[in-house]
Amino acid sequence: MKRVTLFLSGTSTNGKVAAVFGSMEDFLGVASSKLGIRASSVYNGNGGLIDDVSLIRDDDVLYISNSDTFEDPENDGDPEKTQTHTDWLTLNVGGRRFTTTRSTLVSKEPESMLAHMFREKDVWGNKRDSEGAYLIDRSPDYFEPILNFLRHGQLIINEGINPLGVLEEARFFGIEELAEQLETLIKLSQPPDDHSPLTRKEFTRFLLATTTKAELRCQGLNFSGADLSRLDLRYINFKMANLRGTNLSHANLSGANLERADLSVACLDAANLQGVKMLCTNAEGASLRGCNFEDPAGIKANLEGANLKGVDMEGSQMTGINLRVATLKNAKLKNCNLRGATLAGTDLENCDLSGCDLQEANLRGSNVKGAIFEEMLTPLHMSQSVR
Repeated sequence: MKRVTLFLSGTSTNGKVAAVFGSMEDFLGVASSKLGIRASSVYNGNGGLIDDVSLIRDDDVLYISNSDTFEDPENDGDPEKTQTHTDWLTLNVGGRRFTTTRSTLVSKEPESMLAHMFREKDVWGNKRDSEGAYLIDRSPDYFEPILNFLRHGQLIINEGINPLGVLEEARFFGIEELAEQLETLIKLSQPPDDHSPLTRKEFTRFLLATTTKAELRCQGLNFSGADLSRLDLRYINFKMANLRGTNLSHANLSGANLERADLSVACLDAANLQGVKMLCTNAEGASLRGCNFEDPAGIKANLEGANLKGVDMEGSQMTGINLRVATLKNAKLKNCNLRGATLAGTDLENCDLSGCDLQEANLRGSNVKGAIFEEMLTPLHMSQSVR
């Protein structure tokens, strides 16, 4: 779409900016509406009659007449008054000179600061240097893309120019269309938030860079689907980490903090979980076959409030483990050592506890509906369970 500046024939003030589209009759209709006359002829600055809309170029200054004659714009002989929107201007921006036309500064963004500064002469009291160039105290590097945008409507930023600087200049001069384009460009150029899971190779680098006594904080990190099997992960803080589907088989997680971590459908077969902290951990559907929760030093593993629905913990050593108010619905605990375990308030509905050692275990308030207690190594006294 082309834009032009319209003046009544014989004048160079009170111009209007109009869009050029359609036929010559359409353009005359637009000119009539803009200038409030019955437009019949269109002339260029030299008085040439324009009879075809294809002859009109972008940023042309045109004179509209309601007759078949052309009148020169009023000129009283003062050279300062002969300036129209086709005047050439020189701007001194931060010490660098830019030469352009008044139409370039006015037509593209008529509501911008530059348009108000140069639409009418000396309205803003623009200061000039010794050679007559208008002084503008802004960065020339960031101003150049703005001037080019006003010339041809395209955003072009040379290599080495920060778009953020151009954006600030566009906002300063009130060039809203350019500011919107720059905001989109900057947003697209930003690297996306990386939520991809850490790999075994990446995590091993961290492990090798720290001593076994150093506290490694992995709180909230994403290890989804990673292979961390057989690694030494003692005392690492995995609090609220995403370990969904992670392979932790044969890993040493002694003393690790897995509080509120997501271990759903993870594999922890034969893992060392001595003294592990798994409060409110989500391990639904995970496999913990043959795990060791029993710490010789007497530090008890804490799985209080954990979600262990459907877990397979067959053959695990869990002496003294704390499973208070945990959910073990449909879990498999066959042949587990639960001697002295705390199962108070635990949901054991449909849980397979056949072959388990529950001596001195606390099952008070636990839900044992549908639970299987076959082949128990020691008798289960009713005093141990209320329901």
